[in-house]
Amino acid sequence: MAKRCTIVTFLFFLLFASFSFHQTLARVQILKHAEHSLVLGLTDSRVSLSLPRDFKHSFSKKPSEASDMMEPLREVRDGYLISLNIGTPAQVIQVYMDTGSDLTWVPCGNLSFDCMDCDDYRNNKLISTFSPSRSSSSYRDICGSPFCINIHSSDNSFDPCTEAGCSLYTLLKSTCSRPCPSFAYTYGEGGLVIGALTRDTLRVHGTSPGITRDIPKFCFGCVGSTYREPIGIAGFGRGALSLPSQLGFLQKGFSHCFLAFKYANNPNISSPLIIGDAAISSKESLQFTPMLKSPMFPNYYYIGLEAITVGNSSSAAVPLSLRDFDSQGNGGLLIDSGTTYTHLPEPFYSQLLSILQSMITYPRANEVEERAGFDLCYRVPCPNNTFTDSLFPSITFHFLNNVSLVLPEGNSFYPMSAPSNSSAVKCLLFQSMDDGDYGPAGVFGSFQQQNVEVVYDLEKERIGFQPMDCASAASARGLHKK
Repeated sequence: MAKRCTIVTFLFFLLFASFSFHQTLARVQILKHAEHSLVLGLTDSRVSLSLPRDFKHSFSKKPSEASDMMEPLREVRDGYLISLNIGTPAQVIQVYMDTGSDLTWVPCGNLSFDCMDCDDYRNNKLISTFSPSRSSSSYRDICGSPFCINIHSSDNSFDPCTEAGCSLYTLLKSTCSRPCPSFAYTYGEGGLVIGALTRDTLRVHGTSPGITRDIPKFCFGCVGSTYREPIGIAGFGRGALSLPSQLGFLQKGFSHCFLAFKYANNPNISSPLIIGDAAISSKESLQFTPMLKSPMFPNYYYIGLEAITVGNSSSAAVPLSLRDFDSQGNGGLLIDSGTTYTHLPEPFYSQLLSILQSMITYPRANEVEERAGFDLCYRVPCPNNTFTDSLFPSITFHFLNNVSLVLPEGNSFYPMSAPSNSSAVKCLLFQSMDDGDYGPAGVFGSFQQQNVEVVYDLEKERIGFQPMDCASAASARGLHKK
């Protein structure tokens, strides 16, 4: 642990030094427009879509009075992207939708944005950056704002304000007019971003075609330096900084229907993300499981797992930690669109693997397991080099309140390559949970949520599930280009 902290501390100072230099260059332009507001908007993933020319005039109501929204989500190799339209004129930035965090942030600075340990994304056309100096409405948040206080009130020892020794009392002075100090925001897998809180207007889409609204003074992170975080994030947690919170939808909710993985990187189809009453109404036919409240991470979404059934055979007993919290707040099953694969704690994970092994007779592909990092890979027949269904036993998740979700075909075992010589290798895309004694006991990832309508009913504090062909749902809403 000490070694890891030393490495992260070194990375923090390196990133902060880089960010501070670039911020010095940009600050004059940012502060020059402090009397205006900036425009953020949501559109179709990484591929920039032109917005209708007949934009509605700037929305005069408060964000909490805004009507329902529908934004397209596009699948890429490790998540689902939503487009933000930021600035005056608007700049389109593609970011991940993440239900496991609060802060919305975008890469900033054109050539000056720096991401360490992001070699896999070098020269990736999906990465886009925001330039505050090109927006006439961009300005830095001030240190007395609730959002500045929020982002500097955590126990993050790498926060620049903490490192500098500034007191929270200074930030709490409502008369403070200085820019909010730069922040550091960390993620569970070791990712780190450093940036400055920026205000702007968020341009969002209504549920009817061609309708847009401008939400003024939306607060987001303008990030100049990161570690292992090459693409921005739209935080959908329940904290004050999250996108639903700032838009006034925490008393309503949202829903999504993630496309199957075969549509990854396909620019011609997106899936609907619906925010507001339209996401919740007429959904009583769904099975709803209660949201659990974590005393450690109250802003995120937890559900309780009671059992996993493989075919007609039940797995070993699910540990209590997957449906309850200990005295320190550890435990629970986090449902997270920002984590690709479902993670389960040991020894339960290994017991699940043993049950699957006992029921599957195909030969193991050990060399693929070593190369791909998954624990169960099998060489399966593909007549005429065509994949067939029902090769593996079904896997059913049983949540609290008698809610059962049979994972759709393709949400458990997935091909590692195209068929060859009438065979192919499929691997179980589950993983064991690291550091299972701290934080959530498990994570229900986005890959296992494919072709499932997931409804976050925040008013009644419950989450609903319904298997669905998300591509057909997207086509019905006009999100499938021909």
